Amino acid sequence: MKHKILKKLLLLFLLLLAVGICFPVVFLIVGSLMGPDELNHYLGAVLGKTDGFASWALLPTYPTFKAYVQLLLDSPEFFVMFWNSVKMTGIILIGQVLTGVPAAWGFARLDIPGKKVLFNLYIILMLMPFQVTMLSNYLTLNAMHLMDTQWTVILPAAFSTFPVFIMYHFFRSIPKGIIESAELDGANKFQVFLHIGVPLGSSGIVSALVLSFLDAWNLIEQPLTFLKNKTLWPLSLYLPNISMDNAGLAFVASVITLIPSLLVFMAGQNYLEQGIAASAVKE
Repeated sequence: MKHKILKKLLLLFLLLLAVGICFPVVFLIVGSLMGPDELNHYLGAVLGKTDGFASWALLPTYPTFKAYVQLLLDSPEFFVMFWNSVKMTGIILIGQVLTGVPAAWGFARLDIPGKKVLFNLYIILMLMPFQVTMLSNYLTLNAMHLMDTQWTVILPAAFSTFPVFIMYHFFRSIPKGIIESAELDGANKFQVFLHIGVPLGSSGIVSALVLSFLDAWNLIEQPLTFLKNKTLWPLSLYLPNISMDNAGLAFVASVITLIPSLLVFMAGQNYLEQGIAASAVKE
């Protein structure tokens, strides 16, 4: 009896937790369908237009798509930043595939002198926040005459160490017998990597790319630090430049910015779970 009660209480707690986690998304969607007057009514205290406390409603009283029309049809700056994000994120992911996959395979399967020391250095770099490496990145990129170009954001992210860490554990989980059988059949190291390592480690590659997409799509500090020309800014910097008078526009921009991340997460959710589980396995 006690076990059933505890189970129901746990289920109720998880349900309340799920509602709390989903509330910000519901908040954005509902706010994007409200008109300026209704937003001022609920958020006037936050926006500094009225006294008292802010409130909210589960559904808009007078739903409208006016803010969507304004953003999608009358805001060319939004589309410039959107395609900047698409371009930068796409190149970052391509760079991580071209550099991270071979690096992870080398750490996992090749006998390289000093491999453990170098891999530990990779982990240390992965744990360092952007603020720690910002100065060194700035000096390096400035010496390469890349400042105020999108390459200042693309190159450091394309050589990120985090995807290597994720893919490394998948490549390590490949049975050694399969690799030895391929080598006995005459396959060289590159053929083993291309025809055995990549297909069997595809789950790790996809999970790493999903996490990298979410990170690259939402970059704020790097472009804000290295890009002075606003025409080069990604979509993640569009919201901070919306004035408080355009709260409806901010809600709509947040919803549209969230959609690509949500689609990618849903498409790669299974791979992402496998990647997290593999990374947590202690060798």
